[in-house]
Amino acid sequence: MRGRIVVIGGGLAGITAAIALAESGADVTLLEARPRLGGATCSFHRDGLIVDTGQHIFLGCCSAYRGLLAKLGMTEYAPLQDRFDVTVLAPGPRRARLRRTALPGPLHMLPALGRYPFLSWAERAKVSRPALAMRLLDPADPAADTQRFGDWLAARGQSERARRALWDLFSVSALNIAGDDASLALAATVVKTGLLGKNNAADIGVPALPLGELHGDAAATVLAKLGAQVTLGAKVTAIEVGAIEGGAIEGGAIEVADGTDARFRIRLGRGEDADLAADAVVLAVPHDKAAPLVPPGALPDATVRGWAGLGASPIVNVHVIYDRPVTDLPFAAAIDSPVQWVFDRTRISGMDGPGQYLAISLSAADEYADVPAARLREQFVPALAELFPAARDAQVTEFFVTRERRATFRQAPGSGALRPRPATRQPGLVLAGAWTDTGWPDTMEGAVRSGLAAAVELRHTVLTSTMGVRQ
Repeated sequence: MRGRIVVIGGGLAGITAAIALAESGADVTLLEARPRLGGATCSFHRDGLIVDTGQHIFLGCCSAYRGLLAKLGMTEYAPLQDRFDVTVLAPGPRRARLRRTALPGPLHMLPALGRYPFLSWAERAKVSRPALAMRLLDPADPAADTQRFGDWLAARGQSERARRALWDLFSVSALNIAGDDASLALAATVVKTGLLGKNNAADIGVPALPLGELHGDAAATVLAKLGAQVTLGAKVTAIEVGAIEGGAIEGGAIEVADGTDARFRIRLGRGEDADLAADAVVLAVPHDKAAPLVPPGALPDATVRGWAGLGASPIVNVHVIYDRPVTDLPFAAAIDSPVQWVFDRTRISGMDGPGQYLAISLSAADEYADVPAARLREQFVPALAELFPAARDAQVTEFFVTRERRATFRQAPGSGALRPRPATRQPGLVLAGAWTDTGWPDTMEGAVRSGLAAAVELRHTVLTSTMGVRQ
C-alpha cells in the first residue's frame, strides 16, 4: 500500500498515527509546529535540570499506550508496579496505604478500602454500593454523559467526605476536573476499567526517563527508520481540498511535481513552494487548533462550532528543590491539603548533589492557573512541610511553576456528545487527538487510541481503495 499522507501534529496521537501508517507502507510526513515532538508530553532544560512539562503516569489497563511504548523500544523505561500501591498523606502527618491484594477484581481492593483510616467505618461500609452499581453502568450510554459524577455518588450514599478523601484521588487526576463535576460516563470508564476490572488494571506506571526522551526522541528515531519525514517548526495555516493554482475544482485533485495527482494541499504560510500535497491527512491537533483547519464541507458547521463547548481545563505543576532529602516515597497522593499528588523527580531530572526535587501535580487547577509563583510558594512550601516533617528543617534552593492552561478538554457532562469520530465527510481527511471520541478520557491512552483509530480509518476507507494505486 502506498499513499502520500501528511500527519499534522506531533503529539502522541500524531506520532501513533504516523508510525502505524508508515508501517503500512505509506509515504508519511509528520508536521509539528513546536521545535520538538511529544505534544503535551515533552521536556525542557532549566538550570541543568531536565523538566517535564507535566507529570504523567499510566495504568496497567492502558494497553494502547503500552503498545506504543513497545514500538518505541521504551517499555523498560516505563515500569509498572508489581502491585497497585499508593501512599495517601494528610497533614499531621497522617498516612494510609492503598495496596491491592492478589484476589481477582473487584475483590482485590476491598481489604485496603476496609482499612482506609480517612473514612469512618460507616463511610467505608458504603463504598461497595457505588462500586457494585458501577459494574452495571454502561459508559457508552448517552444518558451517562448527561450526569454529574458527584450527584451519582451522593445518590448512592457517598458523603462529601468520602467523595473528597477517596473518589477524588482517582477521578480528579484522571479527568482533570473537580470530581463532582465530571461526566459520569468518563468517570465510569476510569472506575470500571481501572478499579473494578482485572486486579492488575490499576497498577501504576511511572516513566523512568524524561518524557522528551521517552516519547519525542524515541518517536523521531522510529519514524526515521520507517522512512517517514518529520518536520519541526512547521505550522499549518490551511488544508485545501482539490485546489490548484488559479482556483478550486470541486472533487478535483492537486497536480504535483512528479506528474501525479493528490487530493489535498497543506499550506504552511511560507509561500507556495513550501506547500505540501497529500493523498490523505491526519489532523491530530487540539480541538481549538483543529476547528479553523477543517476544510469547508468536511464536517457540518454546527459540529465544528460545537467543539468550542469542549472548553479546556488547566494543570499546574509546582516544582520544589530542597537542599536535602525530605521523603523516601517515589510518589504519594494527599488529602486535606492543597497538594494533590507529589512525585520525587530527583534522579529523572539528572540532579546532582545531596538535595531532592519534588514536583506537585495539580489537576483541575483553575484556581492556580494565573496565580503568581511567589504566592504559590507561600502556599505550597508550608503544605509540603505539613506532609513531610523533614521538609520543615530543609532549605528550599529553587522553586518554579509550569502551567498547561489547556491541558485537556473539560470533561464535564455533555462533553461526550461533542467529541467527533475520526472520519469526516471528506475522503482522506481524518481526525485524531485525545479529545476525539475514543471512549476514554483525555489521557495518554486516549491519545494513542485516537491515533490508531485514525490510521485504521484511512487504511480501510481510503488507502486500500481509492488511493492505493502507487506501488
